[in-house]
Amino acid sequence: MRGFRDAKLMARTLKAELARTDLDISHSQALELVARQLGFEQWNILAARIAADEEPQADIAIEAPIPIFRIFDVDKAMEFYRDFLGFQVDFEHRFGENFPLYCQVSRGTCVLHLSEHAGDASPGAKAFTWMRGIKALHAELTAKDYRYLKPGIEDAPWGLQMTVTDPFSNRIAFCERV
Repeated sequence: MRGFRDAKLMARTLKAELARTDLDISHSQALELVARQLGFEQWNILAARIAADEEPQADIAIEAPIPIFRIFDVDKAMEFYRDFLGFQVDFEHRFGENFPLYCQVSRGTCVLHLSEHAGDASPGAKAFTWMRGIKALHAELTAKDYRYLKPGIEDAPWGLQMTVTDPFSNRIAFCERV
């Protein structure tokens, strides 16, 4: 069965068949008749629909969000994220000398942005991330004997979870499905 994308071919066929019976119509009249047969008020509306349908649809690919955590002390932040959690610093940015820091830290596919800029985030935020090897991470962190945090693992309905809190009250909940 033909659809609205075939409207021009249908109009040419209609015009040719009517011409065989000595009924001559213009191509634009044939287009208008086909448009009405397909449920459109006029050819221009159908033509717009055809054009919209033929335009390639943009691929939409939403990626994982990157949480922004507010920090107040770069040294304390690096001690926690780099030295304790084992994240690496991917980049650091300042608009000039003696300006606030904005940086990215990551470990595996877990990416975080840390910012000293007042308007970027509020302290006390929380991020949730799925992971594998939570017991090994827990053992690694416990062995570091970080003075300000001794994380534990809890058995949650959705998996094993370990929540860590940075010096600025931001939290990361690491969770492994079981």
